Amino acid sequence: MDSKGDILEIMNLLPHRYPLLLVDKILEFEEGKSIICIKNVSFNEPFFNGHFPGYPVMPGVLILEALAQASGLLVFKTPSLCPPNESLYLFVGIDKARFKRPVVPGDQIELKVEMKKSKRGFAVFNATATVNNEVAASAELMCGFKELPQKL
Repeated sequence: MDSKGDILEIMNLLPHRYPLLLVDKILEFEEGKSIICIKNVSFNEPFFNGHFPGYPVMPGVLILEALAQASGLLVFKTPSLCPPNESLYLFVGIDKARFKRPVVPGDQIELKVEMKKSKRGFAVFNATATVNNEVAASAELMCGFKELPQKL
């Protein structure tokens, strides 16, 4: 429970970069079980230009992506769950997605992810995004490893 990760650790674990790196900090981590991360939402996010002019709202699909990235951090910080070879960890499914409140500039999203089950490079997670202890979104996420072909 004591591993706290800053952006440098996150960038070392995830391949995502601006503008699609959607996790800023790891607050809590329990190996193979759960993780709590933070996403700070700034008005400077590129999606606010068009979603929506005059009433900026973070797209729900990006909240789900932030939760999926948090699940990736949980897996990559758990050595027994990582594959030994070069592969990508991909978001492969969403069930029971619900959106309860809009996320707007200035919000800080707490991304809570719990491992539900894991088998052969595939995992299922219960995930919840909250703002000020109020649920913004929740879903059951499925992610899995795909071996990379040779790099170009």
